[in-house]
Amino acid sequence: MTNSLHPHGSHRTPLPAAAVAPARSTAAPTAPQADPAPAAGAARPKQRDAFFDNAKYLAIVFVAMGHCWEPLTDGSRTAEALYMFVYTFHMPAFIVVSGYFSRSFDMRPDRLRRLITGVAVPYVLFEVAYTLFKRTAGDDPDYPFSLLDPWFLTWFLVALFVWRLTTPLWKVIRWPVPVALGIAVLASISPDIGDDLDLQRVLQFLPFFVLGLFLKPEHFQLVRRREVRILSVPVVAGALVLAYWAAPRMTSAWFYHRDSAQELGAPWWAGVVMTLALLGCSLVLTACFFAWVPRRKMWFTVLGAGTLYGYLLHGFLAKGSRFWGWFDAAWVHEPYGQVAVTVVAAAVVTVLCTPPVQRLFRFAMEPKMEWAFKKDAAQLARARHQS
Repeated sequence: MTNSLHPHGSHRTPLPAAAVAPARSTAAPTAPQADPAPAAGAARPKQRDAFFDNAKYLAIVFVAMGHCWEPLTDGSRTAEALYMFVYTFHMPAFIVVSGYFSRSFDMRPDRLRRLITGVAVPYVLFEVAYTLFKRTAGDDPDYPFSLLDPWFLTWFLVALFVWRLTTPLWKVIRWPVPVALGIAVLASISPDIGDDLDLQRVLQFLPFFVLGLFLKPEHFQLVRRREVRILSVPVVAGALVLAYWAAPRMTSAWFYHRDSAQELGAPWWAGVVMTLALLGCSLVLTACFFAWVPRRKMWFTVLGAGTLYGYLLHGFLAKGSRFWGWFDAAWVHEPYGQVAVTVVAAAVVTVLCTPPVQRLFRFAMEPKMEWAFKKDAAQLARARHQS
């Protein structure tokens, strides 16, 4: 998509007292997760939760499809409606999962190192790579390098870095979710925030991350109940009808959460109304999404650990398709063409999440960088004791 998004780790089976964290993997475009607190007694074997891997993979497929629909929205009300519908929940779902797996994050040195190598370093590398890509393939040789102005997909890494660092703060305040919601509403009516680090998005999407921090395994079990799945069918159908009605009547820029109401040409109070309304719709559709995510291991479950790879790498094709005029062909805008590009987008992002691609690009996504950090005294002591 042009300037919109589109949200990285391995997870253990969620336990009542601990959050999962990737050994050397990134999640949705969920990033490296915080380590769980050590369990009492013997160490438990690491296991992945198929539900969350499935959710991450399916969400990244929706991200890729949304990007391929964007060039089609000008001439197709259906494409615009689907675009709005998907943008309502795919990033909120990613962010909720990111928050859920950040529950145990603190300022422990090993977790800070993982935050740097799994989020900050990929941000720098891909921001540089995207800038070079725009300068060359995008025929914009004067496009500036700037780590303060995330381009295209890299805003999510900035947001995740900020959110993860603030995790300890959300754990000590009394009403974290209402406070985060208030911050998001205030951001939506504050045009002076500016574009540095895409702070509008960081703040307006914040409630989803904070909500994820305080979710428990039983909350996910609740939305996976049979009656919830059944109820989600008319809800989703109604949302699609509403999106079809709204497509010619409102701008999809509201769904990006990157601008204030005033910057979108609306009065300040519209920012309050739209932010609350969209956050509510996003929560409902995110719950519907989770309700239909398979619980068991599927053929695509293994791809859940590679969603950050698919997320960041598919951006080159998403932008390149515009730079190279792939959507200029008339057949692409026909119904069969729209179906074809949707299938291609899903297939491409699937390939980019596979283990071979992960191994090829691990140097950029999950660099070890042991040379950059001081030795942890506690780890050295444990190593000496074990030897």
